Amino acid sequence: MTESTAGGRHLLTIGQLASYAGVTVKAVRVYHDRGLLPEPPRDASGYRRYNAAHATRLVKIRTLVQAGVPLARVRSLLAAGPEQFATAIDEIDSALRARLAEIEQTRERIAALRGGDRLFVSAEVAGYLDQLRDLGISERTVGMERELWILLQAVAPAQAAAWITDKLAAIADPAFRVLYADYDAAFDWSPDDPRLPGLAARTRDWYAARGSDVESGPLPDPAITRLAAATAAVSSPAWTRIAELAAAEG
Repeated sequence: MTESTAGGRHLLTIGQLASYAGVTVKAVRVYHDRGLLPEPPRDASGYRRYNAAHATRLVKIRTLVQAGVPLARVRSLLAAGPEQFATAIDEIDSALRARLAEIEQTRERIAALRGGDRLFVSAEVAGYLDQLRDLGISERTVGMERELWILLQAVAPAQAAAWITDKLAAIADPAFRVLYADYDAAFDWSPDDPRLPGLAARTRDWYAARGSDVESGPLPDPAITRLAAATAAVSSPAWTRIAELAAAEG
């Protein structure tokens, strides 16, 4: 490493300056552009030469930046007296603490994303969806249920709370679990599949037998009912046919 000497002063190239201060050459140029570090004129060879004052100021800049001081505040801090400097540092520290609190809140929200269903629906609904998965119900059908529950809980929370209580009671019934699994399997069947009338009859019979054992919940909003019906109809012609057969037979 070589150094130039002019007028009894040791002069450094930009690379040497950056190395001594523990920063990159790119950082030095950024500090020039921001007006934080005076930029010396070029010598006869076309190079900029830096002296000890430049090196000292660069070390101060690096120290402030590494401490978290925004570049926009560095120049004023370098020119501040002791009291002004302490006040400014307190302000920066308060801003950093506020930013840290925001980061912690963001981390908590990101961590909540790992909760999957529990981020969007109640714990009861999430537990119900988990039970469907445990039964081997397809993720397609579980996903449909989840999307509808998200909507229901948003627009009709009281009704949704009553419905999930009813659903949890139903899923505890072995007959319903078999029926639900068969219904899930029927998703891709043809609407003319000969198995559909039997499934429709079993569905009708199960609900008819259960009707006397449970209290009627609040009537669903007609708009929500139509939306749920439309979702199923678009998704599976076989499901639409099951509903038609069940309704036709009373």
